[in-house]
Amino acid sequence: MMLQDGSTQLLCLTATSGVPLFTRGASRQLPFSIIGSLNGVHMFGGGQEVVLSSCETEGGGKVVWRVFHDSVMLIAVSGSGHGGAGSGKEKEAHLQRLLENVWNCMVLVLGEEELVNIRNVERLKRDLRSCFNLIDQLLEEKQEGILGNLTHCADSLLPPNPSLVQAAVDGFTQAADSEFGCLLVHGRMVSATEKWWRLAPQEIVLLAALMRTLSASGSSSCDYPVFLPHGSPTVAHRLLRFQLLPGADVCVLCGPTPSLQRAQSGLVVRFWAPLAETLRECLTVGGRCLPASVSLHPDVLAFLLINRETRRSISCVLCSHTTTKPSAAPVLSNGRCWELLKLFYNFSITRYFSQEETLCASQDESAQRNTTEEFVRGFTHQPLQCYLVTEECKSYGLQTAQHQLFLLVPPSVPTFALRTVATQTLTDIVTATGF
Repeated sequence: MMLQDGSTQLLCLTATSGVPLFTRGASRQLPFSIIGSLNGVHMFGGGQEVVLSSCETEGGGKVVWRVFHDSVMLIAVSGSGHGGAGSGKEKEAHLQRLLENVWNCMVLVLGEEELVNIRNVERLKRDLRSCFNLIDQLLEEKQEGILGNLTHCADSLLPPNPSLVQAAVDGFTQAADSEFGCLLVHGRMVSATEKWWRLAPQEIVLLAALMRTLSASGSSSCDYPVFLPHGSPTVAHRLLRFQLLPGADVCVLCGPTPSLQRAQSGLVVRFWAPLAETLRECLTVGGRCLPASVSLHPDVLAFLLINRETRRSISCVLCSHTTTKPSAAPVLSNGRCWELLKLFYNFSITRYFSQEETLCASQDESAQRNTTEEFVRGFTHQPLQCYLVTEECKSYGLQTAQHQLFLLVPPSVPTFALRTVATQTLTDIVTATGF
């Protein structure tokens, strides 16, 4: 497919005429002839009443198509290799989710009306440039510990003093004439209002991604129009974002009032200056996502814990803090641990566990779960635990009515002890934090 191993390229075209709108990802882009062929084979299938959703190349690459509202076609082309989302079902599930996220990202920035009723292709091409930073963030996945694009759960950080932070978020949001507000630290959700948590999980994940993009721009505050892909795809809201400390940002979704200047000069200092020390304590939690008071089993290399009811998640890699014996396997890098954690999550979700979706999920999204459902029908029960043994590590998945836990431990840990380590880890975190 002329792509580097493990790389992914995203193509966006008009669904009816196949006019290219943009391409992102992969330093070496596909030739126009191949892009035309990918669009042509999909259109040919449609003319024969066949829906072409994915295919695999001889070299181990993967191609996934998705048409949205008979207006925009997104194509994801993944090269061969062991990086990224793995192979087979895992890779396809990863690419399907990527296309879904990219579409919602385009709606978030431009609104559904401009994408569904294309009046001027050249103007749309120019407007779509404003989505590129956010789309590139979805493609590159460079920020370690941010898994919401994959899980559709809000990446969270548990603060040492949650009640103080929650009171400040509620008060600040109400003073800004809004019911939707949240606080992010290191790109992760720390606290939010009740109405914010009622947004669709995809919206919460994308709003957090947008906040990270705006924060990376270096601005201390901004007033940004956004559309909610599920809640308000055609009417824009104002997203007011303020940097409280480097790495700590607060935002609200609001209407015409208040002005950015009034909120910054009158509300930010009033509500957040008294909590400066509390915010610094949140910042010290860092990538661990858990207060220092929470102790974990010494064999834990990395974990992803999902609260199935609140659609929140916390994740952490502890490789660099793990002491290994001289005869043990080499210590994994943090980056490789994150990669293995994502691979095991994909492995478990596409084979054993369920991935909850909201009621606003489309028919296309629901159809994507058929593969998992067909596989699970081979069991006489709903799998609640699974494990995977490789040369690099051992992985264990645990599912309860409220949680899903995905755990990595060293190969030296006996396989029969995996369940005990996982159960103890879940109990330790939930008991200490109430997550």
